Parts: sequence; structure tokens; C-alpha cells
Amino acid sequence: MPPATTAQKLTTPPNRGLANLTMSELPLGATYLGDGQTGFNVWAPKATSLEVVIASQQNRAVPLDRIDGYHCTIAADVPPGTRYLFRFPDGRQWPDPASRFQPEGVHKPSAVVASEFAWTDSTWRGLPLAEYVLYELHVGVFTPEGTFDGVISQLDALVELGITAIELMPLAQFPGRRNWGYDGVHPFAVQNSYGGPLGLKRLVDAAHVRGLAVVLDVVYNHLGPEGNYFNEYAPYFTERYHTPWGAALNFDGPNSDEVRRFFLSNALEWITAYYIDALRLDAIHAIVDESAFPFLKELAAAVRARGEELGRHVFTIAESNRNDPRHILSAQQNGFGLDAQWNDDFEHALRVALTGNADGYYCDYRGLEKLAKAFRDGFVLDGGYSSFYRRRHGAPASAVRAGQLVVFSQNHDQVGNRPCGERLCHDVDFESAKLAAAAVIFSASIPLLFMGEEYAEQAPFLYFVSHSDPALLEAVRKGRREEFVDFEWPDTWPDPCSEQTFDRSHLNHALRFDGRHATMWNYYQELIRLRKEQSALWNLDKNSMNVELVSDGEAIFVLRMAGADGAAMVMNFADHDVDATLELPCGIWRRVLDSSDVQWGGPGSQLARETTSSGNIRVQIARRSALVWVR
Repeated sequence: MPPATTAQKLTTPPNRGLANLTMSELPLGATYLGDGQTGFNVWAPKATSLEVVIASQQNRAVPLDRIDGYHCTIAADVPPGTRYLFRFPDGRQWPDPASRFQPEGVHKPSAVVASEFAWTDSTWRGLPLAEYVLYELHVGVFTPEGTFDGVISQLDALVELGITAIELMPLAQFPGRRNWGYDGVHPFAVQNSYGGPLGLKRLVDAAHVRGLAVVLDVVYNHLGPEGNYFNEYAPYFTERYHTPWGAALNFDGPNSDEVRRFFLSNALEWITAYYIDALRLDAIHAIVDESAFPFLKELAAAVRARGEELGRHVFTIAESNRNDPRHILSAQQNGFGLDAQWNDDFEHALRVALTGNADGYYCDYRGLEKLAKAFRDGFVLDGGYSSFYRRRHGAPASAVRAGQLVVFSQNHDQVGNRPCGERLCHDVDFESAKLAAAAVIFSASIPLLFMGEEYAEQAPFLYFVSHSDPALLEAVRKGRREEFVDFEWPDTWPDPCSEQTFDRSHLNHALRFDGRHATMWNYYQELIRLRKEQSALWNLDKNSMNVELVSDGEAIFVLRMAGADGAAMVMNFADHDVDATLELPCGIWRRVLDSSDVQWGGPGSQLARETTSSGNIRVQIARRSALVWVR
């Protein structure tokens, strides 16, 4: 069981009326209670006393009561929209760490937000994780508007494509208008330039009405440098550990119960107040926690319990570079109980197979057998020696279900952390890009597309920020150059602080109606349709799958079964046609996809629509192509 001190202080249960709360039950931040009354609650053990200053009422000051390091009150005449700050005894005043809205940015007053919204998705209960076909997007560059309402305008196209879940890069308030979102400093506040809390609720509601789940990327491993006033209030950070961003958040030291309360409350608020369906936890390897009951385990349990209370499918999906299966094993298996995690090994092995480039952390993925291992086992680095880490890395994923891993050929990191934000379609030819798509979507794991890949978007996805501190901007420039010194990349990084860098990253959705871009879009649509309709392709069970190298190690053959139904895929990564003998169970097999077909912009398929196998067949496979048969 979680520590009572934390569990008892989480956000208000979903069925408890706000008007009936006592001061000790107030959620963190400002909570509008109705009838012009707002409750304020802030953890600030560093302050002997605090006042809430009502900035929009000629700086009216209301004293807060101090209770066990918390400062709280219920104030009259504070309706939604009211701007406020917290003032310390020495006169310093800062925004609310648990602010729900920063209409003027990270340094200015916080705003009281009403919880009411006219939801129209009352029948929505979410989707099973096995049905997720994820689409990662950045709200700021996904459409010309750069807003939640702009995203809504593209939802019908995503449904037509076959997407079942959109994944939003972080939305917590960050400095300025241009940022990937990982520099957020108000974890509860929805980015003002995107449309704020109401805009996000409109987007989630519109997605659910269309049958789309919504995943939100949240950052619990650090806070951004600009506008971060947390240390003014409380010991949120510890010097005992350090991360790439500085002092670590304090999840296991003195006062860590209250730090945990803050971030657990945040997670549950996204699920309860915004109807978010899953949380993608950024870089959990940077969350340092040596306690017997780790924060991540407590988080997984709290999210699962809240989903059960609400009668919804709700999930936690981790990003980690540790290849540690304990993160996604159940508590009964001595794991943390997170539901799934991104599998970078799949992307790394796939990119090396397609490009041959193996510098930096790609050095451990040379050889097509590494991609076959990713298909078969999940992790490539699963306890053996890593040349990049110069030590053994990872652990076997034998107890991990294939459907607990998210795979991709590209994502915001793998595109945006390249010198010029090059997408995969810039580094490989058209046939190879189609091969990569088949590898991802016909894996036995959860597929993820990065915005624009479905029509071979030409705009790069670059790293961009808009900090106001010149010294911080220069530090960002320097850091970008130094971060990837292990790669043999030219020193041609676009300026991350330039508005032009941001503008260049905007998508052009009109491309999907033009020439080869339209062909690619139709091809992705067909891949997703086949995945959904063929039982052997949506059966996410690696125990009913066989993976082997064929044609002298130049191609991968994958056989997946679901009872008597079967799906067979062969992928040729060679730059020439190959002949392969495939061990195919007896029966009549129907070819449902050949990526080299003229229909998909290829040179043309030479294979019959049906073939009868008496135990094996011999076929010729075009260069850089994928073939799929079903029985």
C-alpha cells in the first residue's frame, strides 16, 4: 500500500462535490468552489506566512493559514479568471507552483480556472491498449494556427488514416511561445499560446467523439530553468542526485512525501479534469529514487485506481533508456506496474538496417540480426555488453508482453535531435521508407507514427526555444552542439532560438494530396487497415510468432499465428532483389501487400495473388520491400 501521508492528500475524488470541501481537503493551487469562493492551498514550508495577492482586484491581500507546511484559505469574491500571486513576508511574490493557467506567461500572475465544461463524450470509456495506433504531434507546429483548435481541424483526417490515439507533446506552461514542451515550469497549467485549459478540453472532447484516445506527455524528471520558482516555496529538489538538467527532483529524501503528492496530484488531474486516457512519462531513467516504494510504482497504482473509479481505460507509458523490464512488469512480478514503454531499440536497429549508419549510440545495432531480435524479443540490449555504454546494459524482456512495447521508425527525439531535423524520408529512398512503415505497423507491438510521416512530410522538425534570458539562450546553443559529440554529424545546427527555426518546422498537410505524398498516405492507410482486420496481425503475442533471417541474412521473415489464421511477412533490406525459401505452414496463402507494387509507387510486383504451401515456398523479393501473406 502507498504511504498514507501521500495517498490521503491526493486530488479530490471524482465524485466529491467541491462545495463540501474543508480547508484540509483543498487540492493544491486555486480551486473554484462556486458562489464566488476560491480555495487556495500551497506547500511552502520555507515561508513563515503567506498572503494571496488578488492582482486583478487592486492587489487585495488575503492572509493564508499555515498548517503543517501548507498555507491555505477560502477567499470570497474570487471568481474564475481572477489573477493572483503568493506574497512572502519579505515582499517577494511569485506565481502559484500549482497554477492551472498562466495567461501572461511563466513570470506573471496565475489565474483561477473554473472546472465546468460541457463535455459531450459521456459514453467514452477509452480503448484497450492493444488497440492503440499512436500518432505523436506537437501542437505548436502541427497546424498553421499552432493551437488545440487547429489540431481539431485535422482529427477527421487522422481517423480516416486509421489512427486510434493521438499523443500530445508536453503542454505544461513553458517560457514564450516556442518550445518542445520539456522546459515546462508550471506542471498543472496548460500552455497559454495553445489555447489554455478550455482549448485542451475542447480537443479531448472532439477526439473522444471521433473514437480517438488522447495521450499526454508529462515531465516528472525535471523542471525548466526559466520561471522555475519552486525552490522559493519548498525543497522540491535535492543535491544528493543530479540529472542532465541539474539537481534532481526529491522523490526519496526528507520532505519527499509532499513532492510526491504534487506530482501524483498532477497526474490524476490530467485524467480526472481533462479526461486524458494515458500519460507518457518522459525519461524516467532521470527520476532518481532509491526508496523501497518508488514514486513510479506509486504513480502507476494511483493512475490505475483512478481509472477504475472512473470506469475508464487509463494507462501509463514510460520512456526509458535503461531497457529494464521491471518498469512494466506487474507488482505481483516485483515490477513497478507501468503499462507500457517506448522501445528505442527497435528504431535504432531499423535505422541502422536502412541506412548503414552506426555512429553514436547506433553502434550497438549493426547487423540485421539486431532488428530480428527487436522483433522477436523486444530489447536488443538485454544484458550483453554495449560498446556505447562500455558495459553490460539492459535485462532480458522475456516476461514482457509484445503489446507492452511502443515501436516507431521516428519520433520527436529521433528526428529533432538530428543536425537539421531530418525525417527518415530525407535519409532513405521511397522504397526504404515504405519498408520502414511496414516493419513498424506489422510488428507485434504498439505502433507509433510521428506527425507527417504518413505522407512523407518535407518540413524538418527542429529543436526550438524562446527563452527571454540571453545567457540562457546562449547556453542552449552551446548545449545542442555538445550533446551529440559522439555522432559524426556536421556542425550545422540551426539556431534553436530563432523564430525561423520554429517556422520551418510547421507541417504542410496539403502535401498528402499530391503525387508520391498521396501514395504514401494511402499506403499507410492500407497498412493500418490490414493490421486491424487480420487477426494474426493484431494478435500482440510474441509467443505465437517466429522470426528468422533468410536469404543469407539479407531479409527477415516473420510468421505470426492466431489459431488457424496466420500472417507471414518477409522484409528485404538488401539493395538488390533476393531469393528466399520461407517455411510457411501448409495451406493457401493470399498476398495482401507487396510494397513494390505499382499501386504503391514501386517498380511492380511479380508475385501471384495466391500461393499454395506444402511446408515451404520459394519467392523472389524486390529490393527494399515488404511482402505480406495471410491464411
